[in-house]
Amino acid sequence: MSTTLQARFLQVVESMATRAALEVDGEVINYAELGRRARALAATLMAHRESDAVPLTCVLGARSAAGFEGILGALCSGHGYVPMLPSYPAARLALMIDRSEARTLVVDADGCKQLAKVLPLVSRSPTVLVAGGDLDPQLATDNPRHTLVTRDDFAVAESWREPVVDPNATAYLLFTSGSTGEPKGVMVAHRNIVRFLDVVTERYSLTADDRFSHVFEVTFDLSLFDLFGAWTNGGCLCVPDARQRMLPASYVVDSRLSVWFSVPSTALLMKETRTLVPGAFPNLRCSLFCGEALTLAVAEAWAEAAPESVLDNLYGPTELTLACTSYRLHEGSRTEAQGGIVPIGAALPQMRAKVVDEALHEVPPGETGELIMAGPQVALGYWRDETRTAAAFVVPPGETETFYRTGDRVQRPHDDGPLLFLGRLDHQVKIRGFRVELGEVEAAIRDEGPVDSAVALGWPLAAAGGAAGIVAFIDDAAIDTRALKRRLSERLPRYMVPKAIRVIDSFPLNANGKIDRNALLQRLDTPAT
Repeated sequence: MSTTLQARFLQVVESMATRAALEVDGEVINYAELGRRARALAATLMAHRESDAVPLTCVLGARSAAGFEGILGALCSGHGYVPMLPSYPAARLALMIDRSEARTLVVDADGCKQLAKVLPLVSRSPTVLVAGGDLDPQLATDNPRHTLVTRDDFAVAESWREPVVDPNATAYLLFTSGSTGEPKGVMVAHRNIVRFLDVVTERYSLTADDRFSHVFEVTFDLSLFDLFGAWTNGGCLCVPDARQRMLPASYVVDSRLSVWFSVPSTALLMKETRTLVPGAFPNLRCSLFCGEALTLAVAEAWAEAAPESVLDNLYGPTELTLACTSYRLHEGSRTEAQGGIVPIGAALPQMRAKVVDEALHEVPPGETGELIMAGPQVALGYWRDETRTAAAFVVPPGETETFYRTGDRVQRPHDDGPLLFLGRLDHQVKIRGFRVELGEVEAAIRDEGPVDSAVALGWPLAAAGGAAGIVAFIDDAAIDTRALKRRLSERLPRYMVPKAIRVIDSFPLNANGKIDRNALLQRLDTPAT
């Protein structure tokens, strides 16, 4: 069995050439055509590659045919891919390109529109392959450091030669929010993601007859299930259009989906808009949720809407390759849920879970502590950050295997009961499924204010460490908070920009002399003046 993502995909291309691989923007692309496009782009990347380049290619694209082509082309060229969204501020995109050290960049039509803003900010000089969109001739004149290659100059697919790729090589590098003020890159190996795909393929009996949802952005690691759950099994990835993204219940039916995967917030939206009604999704056979706490009320409503579907609550940080535990909703779930939150269940096959105290010693059954996990899905670590990697990937007392410290507080079950997720141990929150280090938001506020101190809080709070958005506090009345928010929007993704910035006379302190975040949370119950 092949041990890399691209090898698995290409096997399907050969064996299921005429089957639909992708439905996007009104176009149906079969495996033969998607494979041809990927190999042509890969051959072009390889022809323009510098011998000493890091084995990474950035892909600046949304959920488009050219964007998916960029991901597959990067992999088929022997590189891992670094996904980026055209909606990100230009400064953040340039930072990600520079941080990755990639010397090749693939863009779709929306990504192409960003090049005029991004390229002048990039300190390196990557070769840019324009897989979608029309290139402004002035762009090359204005950016002589960069090599721009349009589709007309792509190599032919037949010129591609398969590179040798080690299963331990990085398959993708995902930049997540970092507490130091800069995004941190998580390196996930081919062997990590291939192992996960093997597990879910068996667990959910994924086949070429399945039609997969795709509501995640490609910068969200959960998107890997959609893409390669489909493309390594011969299924079809069904990408919603703008209308379907606004009406996800209609999307399920209109696209004849059999496999659904989303954050619970999407299901909650359906419930609140009264489109999550009994029997609404009779063709779904797998319903999967991950990324934030799943409430029992939403899970039960979904189960009634999809009566022929299994419903699994998955859990897992990016560093543990999408999901590392699972819990199946069943008749006894009401007694196992705590605080109305569905349990996160048990470790996936070959993964090991321990609940530990601050010294990494396992706590007794029924006690709470930090969840740490080991096994074949543990990622490689953080890109160019040995200190942070050493702090998060540890060998606990009495163990010889490396465990990842999730930073999540869970309850160790009695006997074979499920793990219960209780929230975060630190200042990290989940906002619409995206993991946000509040320290990065605070660092941006201090820089852009400029102010000496800033505190960012998830608010309004949601279940188990989640939040609807961010509210920030500063103690400098001279700051124009509206202008500050505008500057932050040019630096941070939209979901990380505070919805409100409150000015206070001074920060409240706790007994240890530290800023009392709980006291600030209490102030949020009081309307701003």
